Amino acid sequence: MSTSLAAEIPWPPSVEDFYLPPIVDGTNPWFTKVTVLVWVAVAALIIFFLVTYRDPKLVPTKRQWIAESIYGFVRNNVARDLIGHDGIRFAPYLTTLFCFVLLTNLFGIIPGIQMSPNSHIAFPAILAVISWVLFNFVGIRQHGFAKYMKNSLIPPAPWFILPLLVPIEFISTFVFRPFTLAVRLFANMFAGHMILLVFTLGGFVMLNSNAWLAPVSVVSWLMAIALTFLEALVIVLQAYVFTVLTASYVQGALAEEH
Repeated sequence: MSTSLAAEIPWPPSVEDFYLPPIVDGTNPWFTKVTVLVWVAVAALIIFFLVTYRDPKLVPTKRQWIAESIYGFVRNNVARDLIGHDGIRFAPYLTTLFCFVLLTNLFGIIPGIQMSPNSHIAFPAILAVISWVLFNFVGIRQHGFAKYMKNSLIPPAPWFILPLLVPIEFISTFVFRPFTLAVRLFANMFAGHMILLVFTLGGFVMLNSNAWLAPVSVVSWLMAIALTFLEALVIVLQAYVFTVLTASYVQGALAEEH
């Protein structure tokens, strides 16, 4: 790296360096690449399912088969298996959640985009809050507020340890669940983005540094390619885990005793 280029890089980095610049100068600072990617994901999912089911066939087309396979997978293997027969009514939400998280995660390895909105904590946090509101709402509607809070906060245990267990149950159910949902997704997507960035840009740095390190740049790029395939597996797994945990929380809210 040249001395003039190194001099232009601010050091040490500050918190502001993690904020993306707006797409157009002078526009709202929240109108960034991540915001556009979220809109693109929502539009793509709406258009895909509307077009697919606009004229369904008895013998499904490839596009219809893909849509039905995704919905059938979430309905049968997540909603029904985890929640039970009542889980069928939650299948549309769980399918939407799975597809949205999967698509926004995939942006992180698509050339030219290479950034997942879920690598910014705000979007996983909003998804976690929606799931938190859902399982609490269905639990209160199923049992009533008093019984739902009793089931959630008072485990079957001797009375003398309840003063210790009740605060733990409260924090676990109403604080840690949305927090861990959001942080798990965010941390995996952010870490994957940073690792791919380090190996990709590291190859260019070594290529331009000196002749001794230039051959190592090829190794760095090969590692970036290999890690991209690993990141693809993590992307699918995180979408599945987020959906499964949401379904398990709904199942716990509907159960007579937690």
